[in-house]
Amino acid sequence: MVDETLRVPGLSEDETVTVNFLAKQLKDKTSHNRKRSDLYDGKSALRQVGTIIPPQYHRLGLALGWTAKGVDGLGRRCTLEQMVWADGDLDSLGMPELEDSNFLLSELSQGRTDSLIHGISYLITTQGDVSDDEPKALVHAKDALNATGEWNNRKRRLDNLLSVTSRDRNKITGFVLYLDGETINADLVDGSWELDRSEHPWHVPVDPLVYKPRSSKRMGRSRITPAAISHQYAAVRELVRLEAHMDVFTIPQLILLGANEAMFKNPDGSYKASWQIALGRALAIPDDDDPPAGSNGRADVQHIAAQSPAPHLADLNALAKLEAREYDLPDSAFALTDMANPTSADSYNASREDLIAEAEGATDDWSVPIRRRIQTALAIQNGLSEIPKEWASIDTQWRSPVYLSRAAVADAGAKQVAAAPEWMRETTVGLEVLGYSQQQIERALAERDKMRGRQSAESLIAARQAEVPNGDGAGVESSTDPAG
Repeated sequence: MVDETLRVPGLSEDETVTVNFLAKQLKDKTSHNRKRSDLYDGKSALRQVGTIIPPQYHRLGLALGWTAKGVDGLGRRCTLEQMVWADGDLDSLGMPELEDSNFLLSELSQGRTDSLIHGISYLITTQGDVSDDEPKALVHAKDALNATGEWNNRKRRLDNLLSVTSRDRNKITGFVLYLDGETINADLVDGSWELDRSEHPWHVPVDPLVYKPRSSKRMGRSRITPAAISHQYAAVRELVRLEAHMDVFTIPQLILLGANEAMFKNPDGSYKASWQIALGRALAIPDDDDPPAGSNGRADVQHIAAQSPAPHLADLNALAKLEAREYDLPDSAFALTDMANPTSADSYNASREDLIAEAEGATDDWSVPIRRRIQTALAIQNGLSEIPKEWASIDTQWRSPVYLSRAAVADAGAKQVAAAPEWMRETTVGLEVLGYSQQQIERALAERDKMRGRQSAESLIAARQAEVPNGDGAGVESSTDPAG
């Protein structure tokens, strides 16, 4: 991004200062965030490994996916299953509509991934343009490469947010400035800035998804740590050396004593390609009938055995284990050899104990901002100007970060439900404990209601029939009409 002051006609002096302050803040963090995005996307390739390795190996563009595995290894254990409301019915508020129209669970998942990559991402809630076929309420995630804001420690919320919507050669040509109670859309069209202002009652309608915040670093830290980057770069350098080794040192070396350069030339006098010499299966070297002084007249072929790549693989394996430790993942996630796969549930969980704890901590930090944005989105969707107090119990429901088989979940759930009051067995919570998915629970409860309805109808018919005298077929027929 070029270091240029944004001057947008129509913005007040204070707004201009805020925009440029945030634009500079975004620029200052771009290098740090771009590096981690490139590492996650596999675009960060090593270009130089000293002066010993030939330059063609620098241009191979070798890359490793360790950082992506480290991010996704945690991210996939932080799955939001659904929003829940203990004191009410979310469906009555239009939660299915909000989820479907915004691809909500996918959008939230993308925001969490960006949070792990950069340490922070942003969830933004705005009112949609229904006339343009947009949803009534919009929830979208923004990464730290395209958005930044100022955090207010006392209010525990953002004072503002700059969201970049378009660029031209790294120059900002479109942005949205979110202020307290006001949103400003700005776009550069045919060389002129166009502004659109809108007011709303939602303060700054943005909440940050922060990974590993602390008092001295409120905006969190990236899961792609300097140590993880160092291990990956060292491993890529080792891959380059391994490539060079496989090309050069795995082919047996031959030393020809007494040979002359004519033996390495084509009939037209040009030199043979190096690969033809290296991969030649036989070397026909004639005797010299008139050898020069000091020569025995015959070339002497000495064989040197190929060198093993084992040292390179051992170094790569050690680096893989260091990376696994940094990401709290088991050795089997990275290492090539010398790792043991757990054979029991207890050993499996023990090998991932740190990762499970990390997942639980991450979801705890993300729950509050997600809950606040969903509550705001539902209020916008229902045409409200404030969030009702009874909505405070709307909360997130995360999938357990511990991977268990269905049989293990059902067995543990059955024991818990058996120890619980009998009425709990037919509740949604009881079925969740037994390991049923939300879809299975809804279908099971719907079928239960149908069965109860049929049983009630049959009981009603039986009661009516008992009241009708025997042989009065008309009465029986008429009594069945209301039940259909």
